[in-house]
Amino acid sequence: MNICCPICEEQLNRGPRTWTCPRGHSFDVARQGYVNLLPVSQKHSLHPGDTREQVLSRRAFLEGGFYAPIARTLIDTAKKYGITGELLDLGCGEGYYCTRLADALGLTLTGLDISKEAVRAAAGTYKGPTWLCATAARIPAANHSADLITSLFALTVPEEFRRVLKEDGFFFQVLAAQDHLLGLKSIIYDRLDLKEKDTVPELPGFCRVESIPIRFSFTVEGAQVQNLLSMTPHVYRIGKAGAERLAAASTLTDTASCVLNVFRPS
Repeated sequence: MNICCPICEEQLNRGPRTWTCPRGHSFDVARQGYVNLLPVSQKHSLHPGDTREQVLSRRAFLEGGFYAPIARTLIDTAKKYGITGELLDLGCGEGYYCTRLADALGLTLTGLDISKEAVRAAAGTYKGPTWLCATAARIPAANHSADLITSLFALTVPEEFRRVLKEDGFFFQVLAAQDHLLGLKSIIYDRLDLKEKDTVPELPGFCRVESIPIRFSFTVEGAQVQNLLSMTPHVYRIGKAGAERLAAASTLTDTASCVLNVFRPS
């Protein structure tokens, strides 16, 4: 995949230690193997995205296999459509889903996340893919360069995704359903306020091919209870009473509920 300079949008020449563009902008390859292509002008905070603690919690939880059905559904669906070539995962986190998908189908993987801690963790564990710290709102990739774009529980920017996706490519979007993690929510919140969620959205520039519900139960114990909380947005919303109730829970049985939407360019 052709990676572009986030400042001038010229194609970057990838050296072993530094990536440079024809206009002289350069970006160092970090010791772990990722490249930071997130200029200060594109940051919405000093340290955007997940913290190191959140990344480590997510890795511990996902490596426990609790969300393996989501990875299997991604792989089975990609195989059904015979997808080959370049995979671009936007909001890749620590790399759990995209590396399994790429390995299963022999795809060339580029993972992108706005969190430096996330791509640092991904690059430190999974050698071979291209790992970028960048924003999905301004993807540093050439037009029509990805055969498959994935966005799991992450930001969707239809116009930008459409620009980067090939005319015959696919976009896999995973969205949490309304009844996702009700067990966790019932512990940490005094009252459940279930808001309507559009899990099968219409996206400009795309046509939806199919929507695949993914729903399964799992049980976590000990530290994995807190890891589950830390990898969700609820970690920012939980109050003192809810935190105390969750800390007292040695086990938690819950249900993951989400939807895989398969899109193609229209």
